[in-house]
Amino acid sequence: MSDVTLTINRRPYKVACEDGQEDHLRGLGRLVEERVGELVESMGQIGDQQLLVMASLLFADDANGARDALKAAQDKADALSAGKEAEDEAAGAIEDLAARIEALAGAIEKD
Repeated sequence: MSDVTLTINRRPYKVACEDGQEDHLRGLGRLVEERVGELVESMGQIGDQQLLVMASLLFADDANGARDALKAAQDKADALSAGKEAEDEAAGAIEDLAARIEALAGAIEKD
């Protein structure tokens, strides 16, 4: 395990992480610091705890919106896939009908 110190709202926070994850954790810390900085600009220094709760709620809202967008995209992909499957089935049925018509035409020509 490794320890990383993140600075958020000018305060250090020591956080443990798996070895090799330090840079990833620092990147996440920068995102939190940016969001907290935006909140400080708009709301002022309302306390670390309140700022971190507000930032968490904003991140949760972002994640929820991303999850909804992903679900909508998946639903659209599923609908397109189902349409493609129906198109493939129709094409197969048409090919079968064409083969039957050709067979009938061949049989008629023999008579």
